[in-house]
Amino acid sequence: MERESMEFDVVIIGAGPSGLSTACRLMQLANEKEQTLSVCLVEKGSEVGAHILSGAVLEPRALNELFPDWQAKGAPLTTPVSDDEVYFLRDAEKSVKTPHAVIPSTMTNHGNYIISLGNLTRWLATQAEELGVEIFPGFAAQELIIEDGVVKGIITGDMGIAADGTEKDGYMPGMELRAKYTVFAEGCRGHLGKRLIKQFALDRDATPQHYGIGIKELWDIDPAKSRPGLVVHTAGWPLEENGAAGGSFLYHLENNQVVVGLITDLSYSNPYLSPFDEFQRCKHHPILSKHLEGGKRVAYGARAITKGGFNSLPKMTFPGGLLVGCDAGTLNFAKIKGVHTAMKSGMVAAETLFTALAQGDEGSRELTEYTENFKASWVYDELYRARNFGPALHKFGTYLGGAFNFIDQNIFNGKIPLTLKDETEDYAQLKPAAEFTPISYPKPDGKLSFDKLSSVFLSNTNHEEDQPCHLRLKDPAIPISINLPRFAEPAQRYCPAGVYEVVEQDDGGKRLQINAQNCVHCKTCDIKDPSQNIDWVPPEGSGGPNYPNM
Repeated sequence: MERESMEFDVVIIGAGPSGLSTACRLMQLANEKEQTLSVCLVEKGSEVGAHILSGAVLEPRALNELFPDWQAKGAPLTTPVSDDEVYFLRDAEKSVKTPHAVIPSTMTNHGNYIISLGNLTRWLATQAEELGVEIFPGFAAQELIIEDGVVKGIITGDMGIAADGTEKDGYMPGMELRAKYTVFAEGCRGHLGKRLIKQFALDRDATPQHYGIGIKELWDIDPAKSRPGLVVHTAGWPLEENGAAGGSFLYHLENNQVVVGLITDLSYSNPYLSPFDEFQRCKHHPILSKHLEGGKRVAYGARAITKGGFNSLPKMTFPGGLLVGCDAGTLNFAKIKGVHTAMKSGMVAAETLFTALAQGDEGSRELTEYTENFKASWVYDELYRARNFGPALHKFGTYLGGAFNFIDQNIFNGKIPLTLKDETEDYAQLKPAAEFTPISYPKPDGKLSFDKLSSVFLSNTNHEEDQPCHLRLKDPAIPISINLPRFAEPAQRYCPAGVYEVVEQDDGGKRLQINAQNCVHCKTCDIKDPSQNIDWVPPEGSGGPNYPNM
């Protein structure tokens, strides 16, 4: 069967905040100017929001610009932040509360909202469709269409291919979605964005991108403990105990619910470290457990985040297309926020695209004016002011790095006359297992802490098993021949979903078993594998997690 082809003015990949903001702003401008514009948005999740996971505290600046009447339109922002608490956890019991006067200005949340980002994207999708955008959920952008060095669109994945490569009953070939311009808004470590960055050398003048893994749970808690609007952040224990960096978050929503999570910086060096198990023991600290005890965990998920910021931004333009949002790395790690910056990058992209198309642009060229428009926006200025935050923590550690960041952010307003850079990729930070002692994590108690498989169950993850594995090994021998003896095969531990296992074979040898049906699409394996041997690609159809209210 041949692939069908559809043509549009603009095709957008990914229904996250950046992709949806691009789509909405494009159609707003087209409708205002009474111009016809065809905009298509494809989303690999079963529905918009199914694969969306974030903390999330939203700074509404971009939303205010995109939809000034968002309140009247029923946007799901109903829990304004009421109080900020920041703690340094000294050990499993002790903590120090940071006085408000010395909290970095980027960490204060007055005027922000605690939200479900999944629900916000569902609302944005409704606005986009009302404006005239065509949204296709359940269609993964699998391949690029590049002709004569120009991006011409994407090909959605074939459906109904068996694991052995044969066509099953009900086989459906993918579809070509061609466009004058294609916008890539896949989120952190987008698989097409990664290829575009390499093919067009977009990161030639940038430092390596840096990442964290965020693991999150949603809890129903005792109504007597509910404090809607409370934001709690911590640093220190347990990660520092094992030489890693990061911190936890706990946010009180409405309806007696709390979200709790841990962000682990993927620059850690100990191959025995397990971000999942660090999170499970973190919840036992009194600062967090007092909110959760007596409650019930109702959802679980994990997602990598881009945290390299300003210094790691690649060139965001290439012939025929643009990178926006976390596909480019626009998250402001100093604020631990990326929704407002992702949205603004998409809005700037939309305004650039509309101007070009309204002037009769037939596509194919490189929209270099996007670079200038992005640099003229507040998002560029914000990221510039936060450029030292991550590198300071990497170079100086939590204490000295925190002191540097306080001076930089609170005294110099992010414009200290010095730019720190981190030139080492996260995967290259991993050291041989022989330099460490295996970490003995406590067994989960089933009340505050849990195992991986019961956690994955709460993510509603599902993949059809009889399909080609979407976690591809460039060399199948490397996990056992190199990663196991040198790094104790860390995929067994950095994956938060139990996807990778080293199992004994009948002949006494070992092999890496990939339980791809467990994958929650966090992309950590693609980032942290020390041999850079794992290539994450979208699975068939709408497989993956199905997050409610995350």
